[in-house]
Formats: sequence, C-alpha cells, structure tokens
Amino acid sequence: MNKRPVKERIKDFEEVALGFSKEEAIAEAKRCLQCKKPLCINGCPVQINIPKFIKEIAESKFSDAIKTLKETNSLPGICGRVCPQESQCEMFCILGKKGKPIDIGTLERFASDWEIQSQKSKVKSQKLETQKPIKMAVVGSGPAGLTCAGELAKMGYEVTIFESLHKPGGVLRYGIPEFRMPRDVLDREIQYVKDLGVQIRCDVLIGRTYTVDELFEQGYKAIFIGSGAGYPQFLNIEGENANGVYSANEFLTRANLMKAHDKNYHTPIKIGKRVGVIGGGNVAMDAARVALRLGAEEVYLIYRRTEKEMPAREEEKENAKEEGIQFKILTQPIKIKTDVQGWVKELECLQMELGEPDESGRRRPVPIEGSNFSIPLDTIVIAIGQTPNPLIPSYTPNLKTEKKGTIVIDENGATSIEGVFAGGDIVTGAATVIEAMGAGRKAAKAMDEYVRNKVKR
Repeated sequence: MNKRPVKERIKDFEEVALGFSKEEAIAEAKRCLQCKKPLCINGCPVQINIPKFIKEIAESKFSDAIKTLKETNSLPGICGRVCPQESQCEMFCILGKKGKPIDIGTLERFASDWEIQSQKSKVKSQKLETQKPIKMAVVGSGPAGLTCAGELAKMGYEVTIFESLHKPGGVLRYGIPEFRMPRDVLDREIQYVKDLGVQIRCDVLIGRTYTVDELFEQGYKAIFIGSGAGYPQFLNIEGENANGVYSANEFLTRANLMKAHDKNYHTPIKIGKRVGVIGGGNVAMDAARVALRLGAEEVYLIYRRTEKEMPAREEEKENAKEEGIQFKILTQPIKIKTDVQGWVKELECLQMELGEPDESGRRRPVPIEGSNFSIPLDTIVIAIGQTPNPLIPSYTPNLKTEKKGTIVIDENGATSIEGVFAGGDIVTGAATVIEAMGAGRKAAKAMDEYVRNKVKR
C-alpha cells in the first residue's frame, strides 16, 4: 500500500496510508487461495467470512463484499486501518508460510472506502418477536460499545448509547490521530450504527449522571458496560508532576478530540523543541508522531527494552522511523529534572541490558550500574499503558472487579450483576480495537438470549 511522502505528511494530520486502487485491490484479492478450511477466519475476533469478501472483490462485486463484511463487522473502515491483522487473520494465511500473506486489512479498508465513495450503504434491521420495543443500554461509544449497540439494533432492540464525552467514538476519537483514523471515516462508521436505529446520548457520565441501577429504573432490560481503559499509568519517579509532563491520554485527547493542532481551536498544548515519549506501544508511536506534527524539532521514543520487544505494530514503528522519530532503546527513565520555574529541563536515565524473560515472555530489562545519563527535553509524554476508570465500579455495588479495576465477567460477558454485561478494555485492560469489537459482539448475543429468556419467564 502506498503512503504519502514523509516531507509532506509530517506537516499535517492528513491520512498517511493511501489504500488500494481498484486495480490493486482486485490484483491482491486474486492472490487468495480460497482455502477449503480458511484458518484466517479463526484469527478474526468478529469472525468475518474473509475468503468470501475477498472473492467478491476479486470478481469486482464490491457491493457484495461490503455486505459480507457488515454481516459481522459494523466498523470495517476502522478495522481496515488500525487493527493488527498481521498478528490475527493474516497470521493464519497459508500464503504467509512461504511468502507474503494476503493484505486482508487493506482489502477491508478498500471495500469500506468504496461504499463511502459510491454512497451505496444500505441498512437493514430485523424485527424482534415481541409486542413492543425492548430497551437496551450501552455505556461507552468506543469500539466495544458501538459494536454491541449495532448488533443489538440489528436484532430489533431499541438501543441507547451513553457517552461521557461531547462526541462519540471513545478511544477511536480521543486516542487515535487523524493521520491514522480520518474523522470523516469515523463519523460515517458511527452514522451507520445510528442508521441502524441506535440513539447516542453524549455528555452523560454513568456513575454520576445516572447510576447503573437508575438505568434499570428507566426501563432498560439489559446493560452493556464498554467504558474502556482511559485511566493513565505513571512511572512514579521524582519530578513526574513537573510542568510539561503529560500522560499520553491527556496529550492525545488535547490533540485529537480537542483539536489542539487546529488554529481554529484554542486548546492549550505545550510542545517545545525537544519531546520525549516514554513507552513502546502504538499509543507511544501515536504520541511521538503527533508531537512532531505539532512542531517539535526532535522527538525521542524512550523504551527500556529493545525494538524487538516493542509491542507496537511493525507498520507504526516503520512510519515513526521514516518520519525521523529517534528510538532510545534500552533506556530507563529514573528522574525528571526541572528549571527554577518547575518546567521540564531534562530526563535522567539508566542504560539497560536484557536479562531473563519475565511473566510477559519478554526479556527483563536490567539496569547497568553507573550508566546514568540525561536527555535534554522540553516536554515529556508518558505512554506506558492505561487502566479502567474506577468511577462505574465505585458507584455500582456488587459489581465484581479485579485488583487492577477490570470488571469480572463469565464466558458470555455477564458480570456479577444480573442483566449487566461488559466487554472491551474495561474487562481486559488496554487491548486492540478488534478484540473490543469481538467482546461487544459476543455480549450482544448473550444480552439477546438473556432478555428472551426473561420475557419467556
């Protein structure tokens, strides 16, 4: 897939990847072997019929291809751009054993973009076998919530999503930059869910505006909690409260949701000449590339292991390096130093080496004694992970959670409270978009079964 030139793309927030042309998509689709036992489907959390939609693209039946995708995936334009297909569906592609696997993600994106450009979106909703509409509530409008709501709406339920922010999309809007997820694509995917009949109410904070119990009192028969993991983690080192230190969550929310990069908005965000981003995941890559576009002259990606152990997608690491992000590997921050006014001045670090593997399977970083050194910085962004916000559990008695604040569920997404289901990052901790969507889809099926059984009783 072609990309925009580096010198051009680092100056704006326009999309970097250009996608396939019609000819490229057909040629790529024709490489598919159409396996009798397609293992690629097993690698997809939402169980897309991958060989079918690829065959339809190969035969220029683009309308059929998008229809096949939307049978199980309400957000194909999003998944085609940000999902780690290389470690999911594409990892199981037979062609990948001796060469290059089918580029399933870009083909998915192509089908979605074709639908948008041709304006041939069609929405169908099934009818429930009941006398009157049954109300279902979904908390959070991220990938888990949107997917759950869309699936329930297809079944004929009257679905309302409650979103705490002023715009829907969750992490898709506040976390992922526009150069990876164009907002017109996100808005159209959300509109598709709304066209299914889903109502989205923004500026409603469940736990404060309404409690879970109050949603039941309002007539909702089942509730899905998909509020994500937006609570930042920190290093707990000296100087972390200095001026010019951001969590990645705050930094990206200011840039993406609050549009600090747009001169028409007056959202404050400090950049300076030198920015250090601490972490090695996709969020860290996003923060580093955003800092560059906001005017930083030098951006460092500071990670305590080697590049091999970084959890970020290879594509994102490649894009970051192309754009001039400097990787400081085997580097452990230990202290943030400030000037007399309390602003970040430099980051003191230790050089590390890799020891034996830890519980994650990655080799544990071990400090090298006496290897202290400092990196001059004006701004620091901490991107070492997020945990669930404790608000909903703290206002929901009897909702069982783990020590890290994640909600405990059974194999169907049911929580410890009857009629309450959960899925996505609020259950797993920070994970992928497609995994959250898979959880939302599974929970929708369980909610449908729960309500039907309750109606029978």
